[in-house]
Amino acid sequence: MQRHRLRLEPYVLPALARKSRQEKHPIYDFLFEYYSFRPGSLLRWSPGPGVVLGGSRAGPAFAGRKGFMEVAGGVRVAPFPAARLDYLRWAAHFLTTTSARPPAFACLGLHEWAMVYRSRGTRHSQMNLRLAAGELERVLEEQALCCTHYDAYRFFTGAALPRNELALSRDTTTAHDQRGCIHVNMDLYRFCYKVYPWLAGELLADAFLLAVAAREIDMRASPYDLKPLGYEPIPLETSDGRGEYVRLQRHLAERAQPVRAGVLAAYRALLETVE
Repeated sequence: MQRHRLRLEPYVLPALARKSRQEKHPIYDFLFEYYSFRPGSLLRWSPGPGVVLGGSRAGPAFAGRKGFMEVAGGVRVAPFPAARLDYLRWAAHFLTTTSARPPAFACLGLHEWAMVYRSRGTRHSQMNLRLAAGELERVLEEQALCCTHYDAYRFFTGAALPRNELALSRDTTTAHDQRGCIHVNMDLYRFCYKVYPWLAGELLADAFLLAVAAREIDMRASPYDLKPLGYEPIPLETSDGRGEYVRLQRHLAERAQPVRAGVLAAYRALLETVE
């Protein structure tokens, strides 16, 4: 339990402090705002299903905690709610499909650029853009826009949407998402907390830290100037920058593989208990 907190507190505690001061961080706050898992819940370790915690380990930390039940000798995770069977089936199918689909690395991280393309506003008003409007537009227009992830695509500006090679929708998510996508790998965190505490805390932490790494790459490759926060840009306006992005994207996809395998195994195990 202590190790779990030590891994996550360096991100959770600063986020809570910023919230109390009404400050924003363009990289890390995304992990606590876009993703709906509460920071306090993230810090709570779970052994996952099938483990009985007895003695001092089953003390106040688990007393009355949602998703747990008292059993002979201690406490354990309660049976997974049968009412969520449809979600389990969909998620297991999505994870299986995206695991089997070959990864693609051609998007070049241009989604954040497409979110400000030919727009007077930005999504992070507290940050300056690195490039002037005309230069930003030129970069996007000289590269193929081939985003495959709907939850990035849906934030594109109206001018950027028709430039994408695919017209994406929520209904076609499973048909297009693939394991090379930086957001698909980031979203493994969501699949973890959607079934927490019926999944081991170690896997939840692994997925969260993967999401942290993905978000850092994501924003460093954006058109925003993050140097005041200590982050060097990945300049997609240059061939070297594009090469660096693909290298980092590939490395992240490799790092995500054991996390994805663990999440899929956890979902399949839960399905066996509910179906």
